[in-house]
Amino acid sequence: MDDQDRTPAPSDNGARARRILTDIAPRSWEHPADKAALAALRKLPVFDEVLRRLFGFFGEKPIRLAFQANAVKVGPNQFPEIYGLYQDVLKTLDVETEYDLFVSQTPIVNAGAYGMDKPFIILNSGMLIILNEEELSYILGHELGHILSDHVLYRTMTVLLIQLASMGFPIVGIAARAVLVALLEWQRKAEFSCDRAGLLAVQDPHVVMSGLMKLAGGGETKYDMNLDAFIQQAEDYRESGDVADQVFKVLNLLGATHPFPVLRVSELRNWVEGGSYDRILRGEYARRGEPDPAYQDDLREAAQAYAEGARDFMDQVQSAAKRMGESIFGGFKRQP
Repeated sequence: MDDQDRTPAPSDNGARARRILTDIAPRSWEHPADKAALAALRKLPVFDEVLRRLFGFFGEKPIRLAFQANAVKVGPNQFPEIYGLYQDVLKTLDVETEYDLFVSQTPIVNAGAYGMDKPFIILNSGMLIILNEEELSYILGHELGHILSDHVLYRTMTVLLIQLASMGFPIVGIAARAVLVALLEWQRKAEFSCDRAGLLAVQDPHVVMSGLMKLAGGGETKYDMNLDAFIQQAEDYRESGDVADQVFKVLNLLGATHPFPVLRVSELRNWVEGGSYDRILRGEYARRGEPDPAYQDDLREAAQAYAEGARDFMDQVQSAAKRMGESIFGGFKRQP
């Protein structure tokens, strides 16, 4: 039997069987805009200097202690249900290294993968309140995606710069703030990649979209939530034709670490409906250790996606400014 035909046996926690994606390479799920934004980030003249100073100042061990000081390590005897979910996700994505997983007493609904040489995952306790087991598995797959795609160093750098900036503690003055803006732009694109990894971990698009709905709206069980209505909301947001509204959508994201959940749902649906998700489940994906003959094509695709996004935004801004000006001057002309 071929590796692609194997599926893991259902675990004790009741998770349904999933196809093991043997030797899957991270580039199989990486979003072209993620690649383009990261390439642009690395080209910033001050980027290497900020990175060198930041991690030269902190170092590996203090960073791990800072993130883990208010957290409990997950294992067979500590949060065993979560540990079982984590083992299933590791198996499905064929991940040999069991990266440390922690639960932190934090009501804010969030999770993250951090570190330098030794990546680790933090789940905020708020996640455990609103998500069911399959949705939590999606989050674990999402965070593993960040580790496997080598996002963790830059994500850690982003968090540190945000904290230091909020404290008024400059690392390299205005240069660090320029890097932070670029890091936030890249990190929002990286979330699209790792939503795909999370989907591959659970292999059910409705689970991922349900999880994103709860991240957007809370998800307390005593209140009914309707996934179909949320998907329609995502479609309405994406297809909104008002140009000024499009500008405000972009402005709303400035300074945010994550794109809005409705946008993430739309991006994920595009990927699924485009056929890439089904092809991966059929075993048609890039494998670790294989040469990447499409590397240049990937770079061109990424550059095109990034350029088109920037061009569309500027077109929207210019059009909105023109319409605003016409509205203002039209009002003057109508006055007696």
